[in-house]
Amino acid sequence: MSVIESKLANILLAPVVSEKSSISAEMARQFVFKVHKMATKKQIKNAVEMMFNVEVDSVHVLNVKGKVKRFGRSLGKRSDWKKAYVKLKQGHDINFVRA
Repeated sequence: MSVIESKLANILLAPVVSEKSSISAEMARQFVFKVHKMATKKQIKNAVEMMFNVEVDSVHVLNVKGKVKRFGRSLGKRSDWKKAYVKLKQGHDINFVRA
């Protein structure tokens, strides 16, 4: 694996598995990933294409702000993170289920 491929492999942190993300995957071929905070749309597109051997149509990125939570008497804050909605071209699909 080259240096560029290893950097792209570190861009995608995890798929976001929720009811909303599974509905968007079924209806619009749109998959949701938790990505590195400094990742750009171009890097995310290249990482998904390299990891899953698919063609990406578009990428939408949003920053998720961490919630303020209470731990007993003190207040704490969860970390901020970045989420990417990746839409695939017609005829391509990602299957996360392993048999």
